[in-house]
Amino acid sequence: MLAALPHKEYQRLLTGLLEPVDLTYGQVLYEPAGLIRHVYFPTDCLVSLLTAVDRLRTLEVGMVGNEGMVGMPMALGIGVSAVRALVQGSGTAMRMTGARFRTEFKKNMSLQRTLFRYTHLLMAQVSQTAACNRFHKAEARLARWLLMTSDRLHADEFRLTHEFLAHMLVVRRVGVTKAAGVLERKKLIDYSRGDIRILDRKRLEAAACTCYRIVKDLQDSAQA
Repeated sequence: MLAALPHKEYQRLLTGLLEPVDLTYGQVLYEPAGLIRHVYFPTDCLVSLLTAVDRLRTLEVGMVGNEGMVGMPMALGIGVSAVRALVQGSGTAMRMTGARFRTEFKKNMSLQRTLFRYTHLLMAQVSQTAACNRFHKAEARLARWLLMTSDRLHADEFRLTHEFLAHMLVVRRVGVTKAAGVLERKKLIDYSRGDIRILDRKRLEAAACTCYRIVKDLQDSAQA
């Protein structure tokens, strides 16, 4: 996202307002109703946006990689989070304090345009994810989710536990085993002890529900 800004604006933010941080798998950046003290621009990490279903269960409604920003309510003048922001893939990000972001956002038209465009993309992703969770089978949703994760981590191999996937897909752990087993038998993925490797991306995309391509095409057209 930051690279989409004019070069001078990008360099000014990098040298004066942003700091690099390491984010680790399982780290919680925000809790629902919690203050947003920093906004994050992922570089090579992945953050899941989770909403609570009940006291024990959460549902992933969106994911943010280097195409976006974590802490989007700040761009709308809201300083608290409606979701839990959980690091799903370890890596690095650029971070800015909430106070500095508010000041910069008010005066930086390029940043405003970039973030408003991303707001549209994130809303489309959240809406499509809601429909996907309601209407599509677990193995098709798992394929979609793995492709989206791969796109944002720029990798075909990553670590995801059964428990984590169960929360993401809103199924029991046995449901994750069944869905992953379907993809494994088709030789689309290899899944062992939480390590997932995509073996055939083209065929995995064919096995995914249409939601993956809808969101991907929208994102690609916005970046063109």
